[in-house]
Amino acid sequence: MKGSLDFIFRPKSIAVIGATNRKGSIGRELLHNIIDYEFEGKVFPVNPTKSVIHSIKCYSTILDVPDSVDLAVIVVPKELVLTTVEQCGEKGVKGLVMITAGFKEQGKAGAELELQVAALVKRYGMRMIGPNCFGIINADPKVHLDATFSKIRPSFGKIGLISQSGALGEAILAQAQEINLGLSMFASIGNKADIDGNHIIEYWRDDPTVEIILLYLENFGDPRTFSKIAREVSRVKPIIVVKSGKTTQGAAAASSHTGALAGLDVSVDALFEQTGVIRANTIEEMFDVANALAKMPVPKGNRVAIVTNAGGPGILATDALIGSGMSLPQFDQKTVKAIQPILPKGTPVHNPLDLVAGATGVEFRKSLSHVVKDPNIDSVIAICVPPVTIDLNLVADAIIDTAHESKLPMFACFMGVTYGSDAFDRLRQADIPAMIFPESIATTLAHIDKYRRWLSRPEGKIAKIKGDRDKVTEIIARNRKAKNPAVVGDDALQILDAYKIAVAAYKYAFSKEEAAKIAQKIGFPVVMKVNTPHILHKTEYKAVAVDLRTPQEVMEQYVEMQKRIKKAMPNSKEKFSVVIQEMITGGVETVIGMTTDPSFGPLIMFGLGGIYVEIMKDVSFRIAPLTDLDAREMIQSLKGYRLLTGFRGSKPVDIVSIEDAITKLSQLVLDFPDFAEIDINPFIVTADKNNTRAVDARFVLTEV
Repeated sequence: MKGSLDFIFRPKSIAVIGATNRKGSIGRELLHNIIDYEFEGKVFPVNPTKSVIHSIKCYSTILDVPDSVDLAVIVVPKELVLTTVEQCGEKGVKGLVMITAGFKEQGKAGAELELQVAALVKRYGMRMIGPNCFGIINADPKVHLDATFSKIRPSFGKIGLISQSGALGEAILAQAQEINLGLSMFASIGNKADIDGNHIIEYWRDDPTVEIILLYLENFGDPRTFSKIAREVSRVKPIIVVKSGKTTQGAAAASSHTGALAGLDVSVDALFEQTGVIRANTIEEMFDVANALAKMPVPKGNRVAIVTNAGGPGILATDALIGSGMSLPQFDQKTVKAIQPILPKGTPVHNPLDLVAGATGVEFRKSLSHVVKDPNIDSVIAICVPPVTIDLNLVADAIIDTAHESKLPMFACFMGVTYGSDAFDRLRQADIPAMIFPESIATTLAHIDKYRRWLSRPEGKIAKIKGDRDKVTEIIARNRKAKNPAVVGDDALQILDAYKIAVAAYKYAFSKEEAAKIAQKIGFPVVMKVNTPHILHKTEYKAVAVDLRTPQEVMEQYVEMQKRIKKAMPNSKEKFSVVIQEMITGGVETVIGMTTDPSFGPLIMFGLGGIYVEIMKDVSFRIAPLTDLDAREMIQSLKGYRLLTGFRGSKPVDIVSIEDAITKLSQLVLDFPDFAEIDINPFIVTADKNNTRAVDARFVLTEV
């Protein structure tokens, strides 16, 4: 990847095909930017109607250029694209940046043209960014390449930035300039006909000029490859993503609990959780996090101190921090004693520290100098609402000097002033992350703290489970032959047993007398369920009876259930039968499941189960394959996790049994892509691992 993308990001020579001297045109602005940014290489304008552009000799075609060309930036009308790409291939050009639009973003004909372009690129062994893109930038002083039509001239810094949207390119570059955030490289990838974000992230992994990677994405080209690359890269370089285009995925039409719960972008959330990627909700939020990571070290923990000259903003900051999972510990007694003489007599010293409205740069300087030394603190937020009586520049200087003398991450919040003020400018020039509202800082710190925990997290292991694949293959084949849309009942439970997922003891009965005998053999209490694949949710038909304790109760329920089902399904020719199953008591009902995302593949779900799964929706998702650590985090992320660890005198359940079942299901779905959706509901967990059992299951088959 490095060699092929070097021809794009570090070319020795560039041809601008479609260059012109007409002001306001993309061809003119692109060539102007390359020259004005002082590109350290040769530049060749190409236009059949011009002999000179920008005082540089112009060539009719790329084939007329006498020197070799590493990179061609193409700005010709789409009707000329195929000929132009063919000529680039004949010339031996290695890299293309296709600015020209009018491809798959404009319908079927454009999509077909894009496929033809991609085929040509592949045939000649070239690499291409675009089409329909804004261009690329390499701000490294050794390269100085701006092959965009932007009006912004980025400064050199630590950031690698990818934008799928060309229209947002200018705005993104402007925001980086606004907050004094230097870029190393920028790429607008457009339609991703050849090079996508995965290729560029992989290229930047070993590039010393890129320390932080930012992405604006509308869709994933290959999420499974992204998962592999991002999991590796995020260990050494933060990846911050804004992912737009959130969609529901047919939740209303899903036949399983798992499918109904798996819409609303959970695939993307699961992917980012498993790969350590920081997901920002907005472009502004993405830049806030990037700015903090570029200018401050990652805090060692989530303990924050607030130093402010106004109580209201301190409360706002406190609420935002606590709501984001951060903590505000009280100061060490040594810090308290050091700060007391600085404040008006009787002013309490606690976190948040209110210096009161009259505090000047002197009080901020003295207080901050003690707070940054406090052993209970990992990062500091200095908040100032400037009254007319103080010089805000002196407060800014106090923050700057303290931050530079200390190793503790420092953030500034100046409320009631604009980003263009002298004080803000001082902070930015001194590389202090500064924002107008404290909530933005709280959100930023929460994202960074999550990343910190990812860095300290073990990688986990994917357990290799050897299931009885022959048995599962036979069950699937038999159900497909019978044209059953789903595997249910005995077959479903046998699939679980084939992968050593424990199942509650059960047997089928075809008469009330047989049901009573089976119940006595299994041992009371028992559960009775109607045995038919045509009823998906049995409780809706009163087709489940629980806590049956005598043979008489079993026979009575058999008769009543038979009447109800006959009334509900009068045309059914199926012989009535029931399942008699041991009743697991003293446990918590959970659900384990899977749904298939068309792009991401199998999504494993875990949550609170039984009839409440779709009401409470306390579930978590991860993308298969799962490590043991992924399974543990799924369980711990539930709001109802305390129900599993022991609540108000109840015994904690055996968490390891749940982890074991989740990872076994992950292996099962990887072994068999025949399943579109799976529900193991309920999966009852108890304090005794030998009494933790799946009670019911359903495997929806893929269409063939």
